[in-house]
Amino acid sequence: MTTPHARITWIVAITLVAATAAIWAIVASRDDGRDAKPQAMNDMPAMDMSSDGSAQLTAAQIAQFGVTFGTVEDRMLTAAARTTGVVTLDETRMTKVAPKFAGFVERLHVNFTGQAVRRGQPLLEIYSPELVAAQEELLLARRLERTIGESAVPGIPSSSTDLLAAAKRRLLLWDISEAQVEDILRTGAVRRTLTLYAPASGVVLEKQVTAGQAVDAGMTLYTIADLSRVWVDVQLRETDATLVRRGAAAALEIAGLPGRLFEGRVEYVYPMLDSVSRSVRARVTVPNAGRVLMPGMYATVRLLTPARSALTVPSSAVVQTGQRTLVFVDMGGGRLMPHDIEIGRASGDYTEVLTGVEPGQRVVTSAQFLLESESNLGEVMRSMMRQGGDRGMSDMPGMEMKGADMKGMPTAPRPKSPGK
Repeated sequence: MTTPHARITWIVAITLVAATAAIWAIVASRDDGRDAKPQAMNDMPAMDMSSDGSAQLTAAQIAQFGVTFGTVEDRMLTAAARTTGVVTLDETRMTKVAPKFAGFVERLHVNFTGQAVRRGQPLLEIYSPELVAAQEELLLARRLERTIGESAVPGIPSSSTDLLAAAKRRLLLWDISEAQVEDILRTGAVRRTLTLYAPASGVVLEKQVTAGQAVDAGMTLYTIADLSRVWVDVQLRETDATLVRRGAAAALEIAGLPGRLFEGRVEYVYPMLDSVSRSVRARVTVPNAGRVLMPGMYATVRLLTPARSALTVPSSAVVQTGQRTLVFVDMGGGRLMPHDIEIGRASGDYTEVLTGVEPGQRVVTSAQFLLESESNLGEVMRSMMRQGGDRGMSDMPGMEMKGADMKGMPTAPRPKSPGK
């Protein structure tokens, strides 16, 4: 019995020694981990965060972080809207050629679509029984005028031009040129066909007549469009529709004409909103002296509204987190405090501010995302402190908190199981 008791005593003693050695090893390794913080962490400039979310930076930290500042000022804003459009015809410069009488086309002078015509250029020659009858009446009125002028019967006027003037007016109202009417009177002969001339200059877009065709009164024979000025039909977003007004300047870039810039004016904004695309149509008038703009071309349009004065900050100073829109304001002495703001329209490098800042204040224009992330981290740590208490946070290994300031958070080594 003595030998078994001695063996048990030795086993217990060896187990206690091993356990004691393992505990001391864990304590030593924890102390070594706490003291072995990387030198780089100690060398990083700590950013002090106060309870109101502001950051306290020294001059060296401002230079090292690359913090720059801008000023809150009243500036002139020109709202710009960028959109796309399609070149279309100017509807006010389109002309349709339609005879005011029935007849038969004898000859075409303009005989294909796309042909350029000038005002007064012959289009076609037409035979019409109505025109023949009107010419005979004209010549009869002319002979009657001469006969009455030679009569010496008392009570009868020596000359009367009412009948002749009525006959001439009838032909002129049928778009027969005055030169043709005078030629009929000069020659005294009825012409079988008369010529219809182009009422305007432009390009023939539609030709709906052929030689020998019978035509009726009011039938469209030609459609002529003047391309010296065109329209650009643009689509405005719902948010931009209230900014664009009639008379606003427009700068256009045409996809088929790279490197060229065209200028125009907004002539009309349609009063209806497309419920599907949530857009509003607008019409831009563009001079086309060189006839280089063709209907159907795509254009990139930049619309500029008249300038107005507004309180603005540099657009680079605005931080949008999804739930907040803020800027960091320089409170003096290196203290940078986040201010919630309400923004309006953006124009170029500046953004309108409706509330939240005052004129003359300095705002951070760079590195503000670093400040915002530090501010959010400080809010998280303060929330943890409120839930667990300052004492509980101080007892956490590797984390030193002073109020809401963070001096670094090294990770404590995880103790290993001593094993058997």
